[in-house]
Amino acid sequence: MTDLEKKVAQPDTVRLTIPRACRFAYEIASNRGARHDPDEIDANEMDARTVLAICAWILSEMVRFSQKGHDLALPKTIVEGLMKRRFPFAESIDGRVYADVGKSAKEVALVILYYIYPKRMSREALAAALVRNPFKKANADLAVQRIVGFIDDDGVGMIRLRNSGLRKVEELFAKAAKKAAK
Repeated sequence: MTDLEKKVAQPDTVRLTIPRACRFAYEIASNRGARHDPDEIDANEMDARTVLAICAWILSEMVRFSQKGHDLALPKTIVEGLMKRRFPFAESIDGRVYADVGKSAKEVALVILYYIYPKRMSREALAAALVRNPFKKANADLAVQRIVGFIDDDGVGMIRLRNSGLRKVEELFAKAAKKAAK
């Protein structure tokens, strides 16, 4: 990494930015547990989250840098997937999403859309996912209608979560995390 800094013909992102981020992640990962005193806050969770985030950023930056002059659709999807917040409150089994958070069909619908974000899903597929989670068909259909303030509809019935929906789901995650910590 030090030798790469001297290669001035290379772009700054390859020569400086990515190597510095790698060094930062390496410093945290290689010193985990060794530098923390037992009478301080346990920093292992904090360290792990930071390293995960910086590694996702490094990969995203590499994709961003290498896509120049090519079609942007696939690299954009890859970067959005890498930078997506991750919470263990939902899972996908063979493409079917199950939510572990949410008391109502409306909340579960938002969690499902959050899980697949930034992809879109048809209203019918979301209602079917709610039935699998398991809600009655009438409740599932009603929930899809009630999330209108949290979604973007592309005009052909494919919906995607908006920022208001992302915030709402993050509130649900925060409540669930507090409850799990008790």
